[in-house]
Amino acid sequence: MKIIIIGAGKVGKSLAERLASESHSVTVVDINKTVVEDIVNTCDVMGICGNGALYGVEEEAGAKTADLVIACTHADEINLLICMLAKKLGTAHTIARVRNPEYEQQLRIMRDDFGLSMAINPEKATAREIARVLRFPTAIKLESFAKGRLELLEYLIGKGSRLDGLALSDLSSSVRAKVLICAVERAGHVTIPSGDFVLREGDTIYITASTQELKNFFSHLGALRAGVNSAIIAGGSNIGYYLAKELTDAGIKFTVIDKDPARCRHLSEHFPNELIINGDASDIELLAEEGITKTDAFVALTGIDEGNILLSMYAAKCGVGKVVAKVNRKSFSDLVSRNALTDTIVTPSAITADRILQYVRSMRTSPENGVKTLHQLVGGRVEAVEFTASAQTGLTGKPLADLSIRDDVLIAAIVRSNGRIVIPDGSSEIEDGDSVIVITMDKTLTTLPDIVRRGGSKK
Repeated sequence: MKIIIIGAGKVGKSLAERLASESHSVTVVDINKTVVEDIVNTCDVMGICGNGALYGVEEEAGAKTADLVIACTHADEINLLICMLAKKLGTAHTIARVRNPEYEQQLRIMRDDFGLSMAINPEKATAREIARVLRFPTAIKLESFAKGRLELLEYLIGKGSRLDGLALSDLSSSVRAKVLICAVERAGHVTIPSGDFVLREGDTIYITASTQELKNFFSHLGALRAGVNSAIIAGGSNIGYYLAKELTDAGIKFTVIDKDPARCRHLSEHFPNELIINGDASDIELLAEEGITKTDAFVALTGIDEGNILLSMYAAKCGVGKVVAKVNRKSFSDLVSRNALTDTIVTPSAITADRILQYVRSMRTSPENGVKTLHQLVGGRVEAVEFTASAQTGLTGKPLADLSIRDDVLIAAIVRSNGRIVIPDGSSEIEDGDSVIVITMDKTLTTLPDIVRRGGSKK
């Protein structure tokens, strides 16, 4: 597809890299010549230096014949203007990054006026991801499929774990829970494991199951953490605001610490029953006064990656049960993950790119057969993709053992239309209307039939 990305910041660059790797024709537009040249030199994309909100620049970029324009500049208003202009020029689909909470209600009313196919709010999406992890603190990361019926959880096997030395073929009998370990990262190498794979201390594993089965699994291991009832949020940015809303809805008490008096007043008006402190979250004495040693969770959301990393490490040292840090730079994120410096890392640009990639994949097919949900795992090296099965795929009503499923694909779970979750084996069958969750290292899957080799069923 022909895709134009206007705005080459963290989100724009991440999208350019990932869309170009999927063989899309990508053009990047930005007013900063150095940034454009850097992306052109590192990715297989075209680059234009200019103001993407101008008719002539969008026309030069090819908006008249583009399949998609993605507006992700620093300003919401400019992004909306870009999409409106692109639609007038003839672009088939447009996506705008919109971050201001005050615009959300208006967007629902004015989506057609702006010509928007999709609006994505990185801060809100990030807050939801943090809230999911706080509801299940055992996880490093938690993703949902099939409208929340199925979870995919990331977990680090620690020292002394009962999983150390366990073969996957013995997993069900050992843990007495219906779960599937669908991917393993060990010493930087990623494996979609078979039954003879043996787990080791230090492995990062990815598990699919229902929420209740996950609780059974970790309870049996003696690794289930108690739920979060209180949290300290360092930083009252838009992510902090959205997270505060999520925690309020979940009945979790929280304290927000931020240096900006105006921001603190704004948060106090919206959350009058919570403690909002105008102060420096890196002040150790302040953190002690506010009970960092007694809180269940600590979330570092300041604007400085290094500060968030150090704060989260300090919180962990203070014995906080669940620690989350926002880290924007990929190099820092990789470093923290590799050395397990904090429980959970969230990167807004990566979360935003995931949502947009999901939409791009769905554009290639009909709504009935395309990608429903997409999450990237292990730093983007593995994908978890949800499809809806239909009789037209030719894959229903047959045991999975009779399907010629590709070597780089694992069917992690099947969710029936009635909500029942099937952790599949060779005798399981896909039925019409099922949600099928697929784990793969191939980033080009767009329909469910893509999981089988040419020829479909085995002879």
